[in-house]
Amino acid sequence: TLRAAGCPAVHHSAAYREQYAPHYRVVRRCYADAWPALLLAQRVLESVFPGGHALLAIDGHPLNDALDYQFYTTPTSFSLEVCENEQHRTVQITKAEYEPLGCNFKTYLGDEKHSCANHCMFCFIDQLPPGMREPLYFKDDDERLSFLFGNYITLTNLNAHEVERIKKMHISPINISVHTVEPELRVKMMTNRHAGEVLKYIDEFAGAGIEMNCQLVMCRGVNDGGHLRKSLEKLGGLYPAVRSIAAVPTGLTRYRDGLYPLEPYDRESACEVLDILEEYGEKYKRQYGVRVVYPGDEWFLLAGRPIPPDEYYDDYVQLENGVGMWRLLHDEFMNALPDQKHTLLPRAIDVATGTLAYPLIRMLADTLQSLHRNVKVTVHCIRNDFFGGNVSVAGLITGTDLIAQLKGKLRSHTLGIPEVMLREEKDKFLDDVTVKQLEKALGVRVRILPQNGGELLKAMLK
Repeated sequence: TLRAAGCPAVHHSAAYREQYAPHYRVVRRCYADAWPALLLAQRVLESVFPGGHALLAIDGHPLNDALDYQFYTTPTSFSLEVCENEQHRTVQITKAEYEPLGCNFKTYLGDEKHSCANHCMFCFIDQLPPGMREPLYFKDDDERLSFLFGNYITLTNLNAHEVERIKKMHISPINISVHTVEPELRVKMMTNRHAGEVLKYIDEFAGAGIEMNCQLVMCRGVNDGGHLRKSLEKLGGLYPAVRSIAAVPTGLTRYRDGLYPLEPYDRESACEVLDILEEYGEKYKRQYGVRVVYPGDEWFLLAGRPIPPDEYYDDYVQLENGVGMWRLLHDEFMNALPDQKHTLLPRAIDVATGTLAYPLIRMLADTLQSLHRNVKVTVHCIRNDFFGGNVSVAGLITGTDLIAQLKGKLRSHTLGIPEVMLREEKDKFLDDVTVKQLEKALGVRVRILPQNGGELLKAMLK
């Protein structure tokens, strides 16, 4: 009954995943002890509503989706309006506060995902090559996914009812792709005439105490320079409602025919952007005690500057946006090294990664080998020929590029690949090449490497 609740998938054996993927979901560990009660609740509901019913309203509130359902079933007592064989009936429910009611939905949202109405000049999906699997071409822009899974929204899909619902239900935090606070420039960047006027919702959410994490996708010569200063000034002034502002350079592939002409950042232009971001980060650090403004790791690498220390990133609030991933992985790995004091038997592994992470992974591997002479780690830098352009992250490496660039070059019988290269089920790359096909093509066993630095060390020594 809880498969629709959006809980993370658990990675069982390949056979198990094949049987149940992609719909298998489980409750989080913190709910495990409540499982008998949840089963009892399900049996009670099935006895009250045998044969399946349509849930129309809760305490007179019509239901639009799963968020309405969760919000209105939180109290200890409420009424359900249901439809059975075209007949309406009302049932009174009494339960513990926050106890799940146990109803099923056809989808985890209880509704279809909202698609994006923008045509952003930097949209990565518009830069995908043809022939990839269909779900990769879907652009979501759904405030519910922002709350549930951390997706970024542009606000252009919100209507007045949804804005009021966010404030009423205190749906927080939400992640917003802002890009610029200048209405006309935002309309230009997003090719949506409403993109400027919806910026008012940021102030409304701030006034209602809704916490926001903001993102600025930087396009060279478009929203940087003075435009960037205006964005940081406006958004930073809304702290603590605006908890963080991440700035990342736009990713450009070789599939940009007919799209807005954009140029990648080079060292000089990256330094200019980074100087502004650092200036405002220091300003807000003095003013608020936290930086608020966090540059993506790529800025430091493009500018040829060292990655900042751990304290720079405060709570790593924008980690999923590529902010602080280098530092966190490095520190987790290095902190775990002292635990590996015993003498290790000889072992060897090849590791593949993208051009962005290569210097870090190479440095970690060298450090490990300097401490343990019996361990041989060969790190391979994989160039992204599939997408081309300035795409350098490991998560966008395909099986096609791995096979083409690693054939005949591996020094061991094991190839470690970062888990971010694979879809959630950990069986396929973006180009639909499977892990089994990669193993067969290269004649090795593939080992999936975790994102956590300590776990990465264990995987290298396995």
